[in-house]
Amino acid sequence: MSGINKVILVGHLGKDPEVRHLDGNVTVASFPLATSETYNKDGKRIEQTEWHNIVMWRGLADVAAKYLQKGKLVYIEGKLRTRSFEDKEGHKKYSTEVVAENFTMLGRKSDFEGGSTGSESSGESTTKSDDYSLDDSENDLPF
Repeated sequence: MSGINKVILVGHLGKDPEVRHLDGNVTVASFPLATSETYNKDGKRIEQTEWHNIVMWRGLADVAAKYLQKGKLVYIEGKLRTRSFEDKEGHKKYSTEVVAENFTMLGRKSDFEGGSTGSESSGESTTKSDDYSLDDSENDLPF
């Protein structure tokens, strides 16, 4: 039996997507996403924020670069991917990222007017990596 690697996040962009163009005209966009949850402790309301590193590839990255900005609320579906690298001192480090497979912009229609890619009336715009014929074998991180 094979495993399942599925992540669903709803949060706000911590900064504008950083867009890079790799060999073969491959676009990659990355940005931090903040998710928050609240709970009560000793009668006080506590908010805990988690930061997630989001990576988008190819056509999905192009759409993200065009429509996503710091502060925007977005629903993301994807999978976890961990990569390793060496720091300046030669120590092995690990980084876990969410490789997005699709996203939906949430919020008011005015937040993304001017060419959204989904249903205008619902106040959402959905984009999927399937729309861009992603070949999963090409998703290996080159860095």
